[in-house]
Amino acid sequence: MGIVACAPLRQDDTTSRVRASPGHLMTTAAIKPVAHHQHQPWYKILYIQVLIAIFAGVLVGYFYPDLGKELKPLGDGFIALIKMMIAPVIFCTVVHGISSMGDLKRVGRVGLKALIYFETVSTVALAIGLLVGELLQPGHGFNIDPATIDPKSVSTYVTQAKEQGIVHHLLAIIPDSYFGAVARGDLLQVLLISILSGFAIVFMGKVGEPIAAAVDTAAKMFFGIIRMIVRLAPLGAFGAMAFTVGAYGLGSLVNLAALIGTFYLTSVLFVLIVLGAIARLSGFSIIRFIAYIKDELLIVLGTSSSETVLPQMIQKMEHLGASRSVVGLVIPTGYSFNLDGTNIYMTLATLFLAQATNTHLTIWQELGILGIAMITSKGASGVTGAGFITLAATLSIVPDIPIQSIAILVGIDKFMSECRALTNLIGNGVACVVISLSEGELDKDALHETMAHPIELGEALEPGGGG
Repeated sequence: MGIVACAPLRQDDTTSRVRASPGHLMTTAAIKPVAHHQHQPWYKILYIQVLIAIFAGVLVGYFYPDLGKELKPLGDGFIALIKMMIAPVIFCTVVHGISSMGDLKRVGRVGLKALIYFETVSTVALAIGLLVGELLQPGHGFNIDPATIDPKSVSTYVTQAKEQGIVHHLLAIIPDSYFGAVARGDLLQVLLISILSGFAIVFMGKVGEPIAAAVDTAAKMFFGIIRMIVRLAPLGAFGAMAFTVGAYGLGSLVNLAALIGTFYLTSVLFVLIVLGAIARLSGFSIIRFIAYIKDELLIVLGTSSSETVLPQMIQKMEHLGASRSVVGLVIPTGYSFNLDGTNIYMTLATLFLAQATNTHLTIWQELGILGIAMITSKGASGVTGAGFITLAATLSIVPDIPIQSIAILVGIDKFMSECRALTNLIGNGVACVVISLSEGELDKDALHETMAHPIELGEALEPGGGG
């Protein structure tokens, strides 16, 4: 899959990099960014197009709000096109990742390491949300009377939250049929059938090798389709941003600026300090890593969904030097279990609502919220609104805080979801490198080469880049 990520390059523009460890591709193209990288005209670079589209969307939404609302189908259409490819891409990636490992003990070891890492970092994110919420008190002074809030505006979220109890959540992981999971695109269901299929292929031994090869070939086709769809990212970002500003207005940002600012500040500090320390210990710079995935981050900013760039992240992590088999397990599972941005939002927003409604919480109640959020946040994939539903689920278990109070967050959730998705994406990328390093399957030469020229290499891996 690392090969398909790269645009065609002449032989004199590349150097062969051979990876000897079992989980790696045996040959990939490493682009020489300084001496041979062919620069495109600025207007053809994807991230420039997305930036212009986001800016134009804000202007249209602000000055022509009715028109902005009418542009919603552009964003919805792009997200739908990407989402139709998520299930097959995850299936192929996970199945090939497990089957290429061969040793089921190794699969279990990687899976256990990933889950321990996810839970540890997620707990830190939840705790930071609580800590910053207590220190900055973003909800202080609102003095909101829950009785004056219209519960109809959040009735849909509350209903979904009540339906998503722990037992219901666990049973929902099991699809009605094997192909039903792929057809519906439910992330956890697709993970389940992918893991079972990967195990089955391993048990089949040599008989299963042609199946694994066919799955890998199919993945190349799916990634080819993704490359075509991603070229529409500027159009999707323009429509989504125009709708967001047109529907909710920039005024909603001003009214709740304390909460938005606190959340964005907390997320930035989490990325730079917590993830930055983890990255430094793993041998790379978090700033350079962010520069490497800047195109994906801008698409997420425009669409408010980290799922829109899942396939590109898989390819970029492979090119970065992470083991292909580890990438195939860590990135897809991280989209359900490693949601750092969502975790920060959960505890911070819960404290904000308690402060805004003058609901006093003891330290034990706050620790209880942290424990509940550790459960309810799982499975809240990178789709817009998922974080809001999990917040409602958390409040439904914490009776002290009036659940109808989440209505005051409806107008700004779209802006909050962008930060959640951005933080989640960076966290999953860092996790992938960490797990590969712990398995001794991180190509450090590839990592250092990529981090030396993150912007050039990142652009060259985009559709039409490097050409």
